[in-house]
Amino acid sequence: MKKICETILDAIGGTPMVRINTITHGVVRATVLAKLETFNPGNSIKDRMAVRMIEDAERAGRLKPGGTIIEGTSGNTGMGLAIAAVVKGYKCIFTTTDKQSKEKIDALKAFGAEVIVCPTNVDPEDPRSYYSVSSRLEAEVPDSWKANQYDNLSNSAAHYEQTGPEIWEQTEGKVTHLVVGVGTGGTMSGAGRYLKERNPRIKVWGIDTYGSVFKKYKETWVFDKHEIYPYITEGIGEDFLPKNVDFSVVDHFEKVTDKDAAIMTRRIAREEGIFAGNSAGAAMAGVLQLHDHFGQDDVVVVIFHDHGSRYLGKMFNDDWMREKGFIEKGGLTARDLVAMRVSGELCSIESNEPVEHAVRLMSEHDFSQISITRDKRLVGSLNELHLYAELVRNPIVKREPVESIMQPAFPFVDVSTPVDLLSTMVTPQNPAVLVRDFKTDKTFIVTRSDLIRVL
Repeated sequence: MKKICETILDAIGGTPMVRINTITHGVVRATVLAKLETFNPGNSIKDRMAVRMIEDAERAGRLKPGGTIIEGTSGNTGMGLAIAAVVKGYKCIFTTTDKQSKEKIDALKAFGAEVIVCPTNVDPEDPRSYYSVSSRLEAEVPDSWKANQYDNLSNSAAHYEQTGPEIWEQTEGKVTHLVVGVGTGGTMSGAGRYLKERNPRIKVWGIDTYGSVFKKYKETWVFDKHEIYPYITEGIGEDFLPKNVDFSVVDHFEKVTDKDAAIMTRRIAREEGIFAGNSAGAAMAGVLQLHDHFGQDDVVVVIFHDHGSRYLGKMFNDDWMREKGFIEKGGLTARDLVAMRVSGELCSIESNEPVEHAVRLMSEHDFSQISITRDKRLVGSLNELHLYAELVRNPIVKREPVESIMQPAFPFVDVSTPVDLLSTMVTPQNPAVLVRDFKTDKTFIVTRSDLIRVL
């Protein structure tokens, strides 16, 4: 360990490993160790690859003195880039999504970065997406360089050269499983590849979320847009395939629900005294789901990517947890409505279908609203009041594609959400809520009239 670091960048890496005791007791037979990446200067594992990407770009002449670093980031990569930019004298412009916590965005601004917030529920190719906006800025801003953490293989290289060797050394080569939440794929691919080179018997298990495409693609090699749903868990899962995700390295993907990830995030703090972020909660929940696969002599290393302080307004906030239905309440839940057949399975129409087809479908089934999809991905909705107003205003609109008059997509909630919370979400502006049972892969719709029947 260095006694004095020349700059804060020299303090990156060498993070501790801590045994998990309480959460796994009586559930997981193996030794479970958490690699606490929160000890990096930016409080996340992303510091490692941020510096590596910058230094590789400098060596290649793509990032010149006084230039501008541009990146689409959920916050942690931006933090690593921003810290390095301060030390090296660069400016930063980051794009992020509106699902990211305010704490993450404020933290980026604290280092002098400009942050542009973009909508979450759009395709990566959509000009409004944070991927597209960052690419446009790279073309428009002079002397700029886009880090592109998803496809920049310097990301994986950093973990191959740093994270993997640290895990091997800290466990004295006894590690048998690496469990890691997969977003860009750099940590899993880089660290996993190094460990498998040292011992091919080591299993690498990626943690995915419902709403992401990784698990099904690994198992079928089919990119299924129907798998894509809005989700809450931060830092893992994607709706496209980053180049840093090396599917040959991962042995298995395990999906974890938003609710299980959020609850486990809180448990880690309360039961282990470790203040870690949402992806750590997802990873630990995944370990518990996979407990039957571990033996007594196994050594499981779980990556805790970032710090809990970035989730104070979300997973560590009781009001937010209640709003999302993650804190259990008494009384009926959305699951009860499904079981009682009060809530029906979702019916939708593709966005390029004409409005008159939506009218016919709604009339045949006596629907007051309907969801709209694009390539089977939910992108909007239509209710009868809005439809009526549009037809009266312009009767010819019935021959236009339904996307021309569609409204925002209905919000998603987990099937365990209490009915009294659902009732607050159904408003004149939002006449329905979609209930997703991720474990059975079914979506149901709850309307105002459904709730009236049970309230």
